[in-house]
Amino acid sequence: MMIAPFIQGFGAGGGLIVAIGAQNAFVLSQGVRGNHHVIVALICILCDAIFITAGVAGIGGKVSANPVLAQWVAWGGAGFLFVYGCSSLRSAIKGGSLEASDSTVHSLGAAVLATLAVTLLNPHFYLDTVILLGSISSRFHGENRVLFLAGAVSASTLWFICLSLGGQMLAPFFRKPISWRILDTLVWGTMWMIAASLIIPGMPG
Repeated sequence: MMIAPFIQGFGAGGGLIVAIGAQNAFVLSQGVRGNHHVIVALICILCDAIFITAGVAGIGGKVSANPVLAQWVAWGGAGFLFVYGCSSLRSAIKGGSLEASDSTVHSLGAAVLATLAVTLLNPHFYLDTVILLGSISSRFHGENRVLFLAGAVSASTLWFICLSLGGQMLAPFFRKPISWRILDTLVWGTMWMIAASLIIPGMPG
């Protein structure tokens, strides 16, 4: 069936992207805060589409064959995630609430840079989009590979839209300070756990 490669691409892409990670935690937190959440989601969708396409095109094997580059990216990503995790830890300790008059929303430029950083400085992003999806797509050829790509990109697009809108739907719940502590603690733990997995061999990411 012609639809089968699309379904497999959607399933593979969704299975890899939906797992809780630094990028997902960041998008959810920005959605809850209403901090340029639409732009944040669009950037994630665009990045996924570009790098999934690169993986399906066969670049994944070339990237994974350069251990020096992989090591530098791992340390750089771990450093950023550690620093971002510290910020979330401070927020969890301080506490907070979501008010209609809240003026703490960061600038658009800061939101864009943070989104690009949490996405492109995380080696797991390349592992999922370029290497793993690229490897899975190698079993398809011609039009079927294009359908696999379309399925994977569709899963990513749907997920980030749901994550961003879901954050907005949860916003009333976060008018309570304890809710912010829970969210920031979750983000902090996620960021530090992934950072540790990048520099400690054998630790699951």
